[in-house]
Amino acid sequence: MSTPTRTGSATGYDVAVYGAVPCGVAAAVAAAREGARVLLIEPTRHVGGLATSGLNTAESEHMLTWTFGGIALEFYTRMGRYYGADSPAYYFESHVAERVFHEMLAESNVDIRYGCRVAHVAKRSGRIDGVGFTDGTSVTAQVFVDAGYEGDLMARAGVDYTYGREGREEFDEDLAGIRLDRTPRRAVTVADGELLAGISGRAADVTEGAADRGVMNYNWRLCFTNDPGRRAPIPEPDRYDRNRYRLLEYWLREETNAGRTVELTDILDMYQHAPGRPDKWEVNNKQSAIISLGHFGGQLDYPDADYATRERIVADHREYTLGLLHFLATDDTVPERLRAQMRQWGLANDEFVDNDHWPYQLYVREARRMRGAYVMTQHDVQTDRRKPDAVALGSHFIDSHHVQRLAVSPEAFVNEGRIWRVGWAYQIPYRSLTPSRRQCENLLVPGTASFTHVAFCTYRLESTWMMCGHAAGMAAALAARTGGTVQDVDVTDLRRRLVRQGQVVDFVPGQPERFSGDPGWPEF
Repeated sequence: MSTPTRTGSATGYDVAVYGAVPCGVAAAVAAAREGARVLLIEPTRHVGGLATSGLNTAESEHMLTWTFGGIALEFYTRMGRYYGADSPAYYFESHVAERVFHEMLAESNVDIRYGCRVAHVAKRSGRIDGVGFTDGTSVTAQVFVDAGYEGDLMARAGVDYTYGREGREEFDEDLAGIRLDRTPRRAVTVADGELLAGISGRAADVTEGAADRGVMNYNWRLCFTNDPGRRAPIPEPDRYDRNRYRLLEYWLREETNAGRTVELTDILDMYQHAPGRPDKWEVNNKQSAIISLGHFGGQLDYPDADYATRERIVADHREYTLGLLHFLATDDTVPERLRAQMRQWGLANDEFVDNDHWPYQLYVREARRMRGAYVMTQHDVQTDRRKPDAVALGSHFIDSHHVQRLAVSPEAFVNEGRIWRVGWAYQIPYRSLTPSRRQCENLLVPGTASFTHVAFCTYRLESTWMMCGHAAGMAAALAARTGGTVQDVDVTDLRRRLVRQGQVVDFVPGQPERFSGDPGWPEF
């Protein structure tokens, strides 16, 4: 489901939101409900970001759901009604999520423009005058919101940002910086004198806890089915490079020689989420696998790259993924039982129907992060969790997927970058969504908000992003109404309005502040 791209210049908007990811949808709907005239700009041709591109969970299984509120909870509740339930649907299908997002946007009279990326930003006296896009169009507005995964509007507006990982000393975070897994994985890492594909370097060349430019790995969130009537074939890669999977080849050989059976689920993480569809599975990178959908090292140049470079990286992730699935289904070195398991699956033919059933967006877990009026750190999400200007609450685990593999010998490697630490409820301050006053007075950044890498690992949930998008959208409408700066929005009034709309902004007496369920695997 998509809407034709609009052309020409747009003027007279009160609020312009860049990025129709869930955060951006929430921001646009919130601003429009406050009476603002709102334009939502989406670089692709679909709204919903990862929620409509294969990530079909609120990830509530590792959160305190009492913190959910506002437009985010409304979204999940609407999907629950779609499935015939009187409760929120925290597991859902991409096409259902897209339908609900469109309903919310249409009801709020939000204008949408598709297929254009921010090219340049005109500023005067610390305010954005207008934004020009790659399709030659432009927009003016009183207030802008950057809700996207990459922070492209923020960066082009001259706001300070970073990417990668801070060192431990910068903010006194014990989880920061380079993080080598405790146990090396036995596998061939060097052949013919060269590191195998997927091995980024050598562990001896890095320092534990040091700052590093690397962000956690990216992958496609695929939707599989084994129902022959609902199964579309998985395409073959255009440029298959078998050498990319030699690490897997050698490992499979060792497992076979040792008499150990390998299952497909040892390589791919598969979740049965879709209500009423037992044949439909969400497929993700598997943390414990020797190799999986996560393209380790392939993401490193993405955060600050130009659009052409990003397109090449996205295409490379697709080729990597298709190549892995092709290898598993066809290569003679793969045990026949495992090949047969792979061949039973195809792409669900009721998802991404205008994109050959392939997700619309790559799972960019982390890119740029603003250095704004207040930087949220590990301390803010674990110990110093109360904030007077809170506009939402987060509660997910601190969860960073691996960044890279590093050889420790010719026969072993160690994964690097993983964090998995049980989460606490914490208040998200309005200041973390605003740039410093001296840099921009009419921009809010709920997407690539002002968090360190460690803190961002608990912020980067679509549900949490939606709640902060809600807050940013309402704040943008209030600032547009008065003509003032986003830094001068009356936060007491903002919080009062959010509470009236069901947003949770304060701790609730009697509700747990720390996740107490099964974390799923040991903490790292």
